[in-house]
Amino acid sequence: MNKLLALSLFALSGALLGGCSFSKGFEGELVGAQDRPYYNPQEVPFGMVPCPGGTFHMGQTDQDISASMVNMNKQVTIAGFYMDETEITNNKYRQFIEAIKQDSLDVLGEEYVMTELYPDTTVWVRDFTYHMGDPLLEYYYTHPAFDDYPVVGVDWFAAKYFCNWRTKYRNATREERGDAADPNFRLPSEAEWEYAARGGREGATYPWGGPYLRNTKGCMLANFKPGRGDYVSDGYAYTSEVGSFFPNDFGLYDMSGNVAEWCDDAYMEASVPVVWDLNPTNPDDNEPRKVVRGGSWKDIAYFLETGTRNFEYQDSARSYIGFRCSMIQIGMGSNSKLN
Repeated sequence: MNKLLALSLFALSGALLGGCSFSKGFEGELVGAQDRPYYNPQEVPFGMVPCPGGTFHMGQTDQDISASMVNMNKQVTIAGFYMDETEITNNKYRQFIEAIKQDSLDVLGEEYVMTELYPDTTVWVRDFTYHMGDPLLEYYYTHPAFDDYPVVGVDWFAAKYFCNWRTKYRNATREERGDAADPNFRLPSEAEWEYAARGGREGATYPWGGPYLRNTKGCMLANFKPGRGDYVSDGYAYTSEVGSFFPNDFGLYDMSGNVAEWCDDAYMEASVPVVWDLNPTNPDDNEPRKVVRGGSWKDIAYFLETGTRNFEYQDSARSYIGFRCSMIQIGMGSNSKLN
């Protein structure tokens, strides 16, 4: 009886739909819903570069000097995505802060904006004992001389908030043009970050390949700590302007050194055998440790390796941690030509 009733209702609905105006002109053919928002082929957002999808061996590429056993090799497939060419700079982050102050200060409150979103400049004196960080505390974020340097003093929550704001800011313009919204900006997953850092080089110790840290002319290939207390051999005592060193084969700058970078994943020692092998991620809100990758200006070469894992607590802002954004690629396969 129930089946007969269902068939009767279906036949009745068909008769009713047959007279609806939206189906006229299609002569009974299945053509899809009409009046959908227009969507151009996905454009590469300004300041980003395409990272075509592929398969690689994720994990350590050199000796595990700490014998941590937390990054064994695993074959992983990554779908295509876009990633910021450089780390987010002070001036780009300033655009975000100024927009929040102008549009959302009444909603969020000045205390929240200044304590949670505004870069914590005190990191320059808090992170290191007996260190003269006062000049950087005063000038690093505020002075125009540092506009193109990577923003620091931003915790994981603030980096996530920046991504959300950037999404709304971009899609508001697309909506005004009548275009469909783009995917969200977000922090890269740990797997995406490592895949992007290698730049298509299978088993690469560093983004430029390796195993050496200097090129044939003897120039350093990243901003890091080359020796014991020798910070200036690469040309910079602290951070450097973004893009000061050669990019990798994907066109990404500073994937090793300058500042380490927040990833979206929660840190888990056993993540390699646990997570899936297709676009793996570990979104655990109950784990306060978040993945940090790439090493920084104050780190030795081990932390610059593409396979070295590290973490920081999500509410901790540091003078050596920044971030960059990523965005999924939609509407094409991994082997399609990216625009």
